[in-house]
Amino acid sequence: MSHAERPLPRIDTSRPHSARMYDWFLGGKDNYPVDWAAAEQVQGFFPQVAELARANRSFMHRASRALAQGGVRQFLDIGTGIPTEPNLHQVVQEVAPDSRVVYVDNDPIVMRHAQALLASSPEGRTAYIQADARDPQKIIEAARETLSLDEPVALSMVALLHFLPDEFGASDVVRQLLDPLPAGSHLVLSHATADVDPDTWHAVVDVYRRNGTPVQVRSRAEFAQFFSGLDLLEPGIDFVTNWRPDASGYEKGELLPLYAGVARK
Repeated sequence: MSHAERPLPRIDTSRPHSARMYDWFLGGKDNYPVDWAAAEQVQGFFPQVAELARANRSFMHRASRALAQGGVRQFLDIGTGIPTEPNLHQVVQEVAPDSRVVYVDNDPIVMRHAQALLASSPEGRTAYIQADARDPQKIIEAARETLSLDEPVALSMVALLHFLPDEFGASDVVRQLLDPLPAGSHLVLSHATADVDPDTWHAVVDVYRRNGTPVQVRSRAEFAQFFSGLDLLEPGIDFVTNWRPDASGYEKGELLPLYAGVARK
């Protein structure tokens, strides 16, 4: 039985979930009143949150496309979120139809929509794994069913690590996921920061924490530590709209408090 065919776990609508709040910020419909309430609190402190979510999604598209154009044919996307077209496999398979993509998330509602993530091109392949990011060994072992770890893999953890505070061993998680990947693999990250407006982001973090979601925003220096020992691609670490901007509607220099970076192993 494949991951997508396993019995669907119950969706807990008694408390908000970060993936469903993100879906709300993007204008999606797969969220519940409890998510709306928490998301509206965040929006009250940070009115640009929907814009930030769209900019983050755009960065994922640009980074994934750039890696596919550079020859990467395997992608491991952890913290996938609720499907929102174009999804990562649609972006990279447009460049290289034989690309293989493995999606990972732990929200039951994402699993319910996993079929949308499995619509691969005939030449390529996609798979979905229901797993917690804090279980790297499970993720790597399941990913081996679809990906060859003898060939480079792009490890994408976009807007995920701020949901892994230091007490959850975020740096160790990243290392344990990277270690089995061969030279030529890449790490793709984006991360919320309080460097720009600490008071606002402390209030935003408090909303998530009060609703049961652990969050830790990090400084540029703390974010850079995740890339330790890797070679950053140009333009290095920058605000998300400054990472190889295109015609997606964001002006270079527009300051949204989300760092982004891509590095080669």
